[in-house]
Amino acid sequence: MDPVSPRSVTLTVSMLVSACLLTVLMVLPAPYQILMPGPTVDVLGEVDGEPLIAVSGAPTYPASGELRLTTVSAKGTPGIKAFPVEVLRGWSSPWSQVSQVVEEPEVTRAQIDQANQVQMVTSQEEATVAALTELGYEIPTTLTVHNVMAGSGAQDVLEPGDVILGLEGTPTPDFGVLTQILRATEPGTTVTVDVRRGDDELHLPVVTSEREDGGALLGINIDRTFDLPVEVTINIDNIGGPSAGTMFALGIIDLLTPEDEVGGQRIAGTGAIDELGSVGPIGGIQHKMAGARRDGADWFLAPRSNCDEVVGHVPSGLHVVAVDTLHEAREAVVAIGSGKGARLPTCTR
Repeated sequence: MDPVSPRSVTLTVSMLVSACLLTVLMVLPAPYQILMPGPTVDVLGEVDGEPLIAVSGAPTYPASGELRLTTVSAKGTPGIKAFPVEVLRGWSSPWSQVSQVVEEPEVTRAQIDQANQVQMVTSQEEATVAALTELGYEIPTTLTVHNVMAGSGAQDVLEPGDVILGLEGTPTPDFGVLTQILRATEPGTTVTVDVRRGDDELHLPVVTSEREDGGALLGINIDRTFDLPVEVTINIDNIGGPSAGTMFALGIIDLLTPEDEVGGQRIAGTGAIDELGSVGPIGGIQHKMAGARRDGADWFLAPRSNCDEVVGHVPSGLHVVAVDTLHEAREAVVAIGSGKGARLPTCTR
């Protein structure tokens, strides 16, 4: 047998060292965050054999087609490590976003999950209220002062636990009425707030301040308790945040109406929603559009306030419709289901 040359030994050792280093690099977490298309879920479908949206207290109707909520998956966040092979895969994908993590965030995975779950529960409640209101139901609401902002006109006038009954002599049966009155009020005006405090009904003067989008503020945060005429249960786990609200609301509407709004189409979308039916902006819309198209959606409902992130990033074959309100989103679904989607507003017109 020929003797092994020093060069062969050196080459073999170098290859072994390189392989070991490569193995270590592939299993050590990388200081990068990766955002990518997450799973999509049909809100008209089932989860583990149970309807994702269950309604009691009102008749429901079968639905065809799909209304898919969309999500973003993330690696390199607290509790979810990103590895070099995943970073390389992210760099090679046009629908993933890779960014270097400069500092470790101070929040934990548990704190993030808890915050996302709170937002999800809130979005489900507000989606239910918005959907039922869109369908013409009256939703009795109790407005209770949660806290008073320091330095506001309400400080030392209103108290946590006060139940707001009216403003300037007009009853406020829900948050929408209160908001409408305040939006029409000149900031700095003194208004009379009717409240129930314990067993007493009080009429208290509050100097308003200015809100960013126009109108006046009382300087309080309000807890809202809804007396829902229809019970809606949304069965979904492992998805957090507020961005599924619009699709939840559309699913509730579809189930409670005899018309087949979706008409067999595959429609995805996103958007936070409040109880007044306003569709708000969300994060990660480019990843959500990619996930929607990957899972077979032909149409995508996007908050108009996200349009600057939509233009130039729409996957081939996906038609994006821009909406500001739940009513507009509902009309868009009806138009798509009836074959008239081409006339709907987009982010470029």
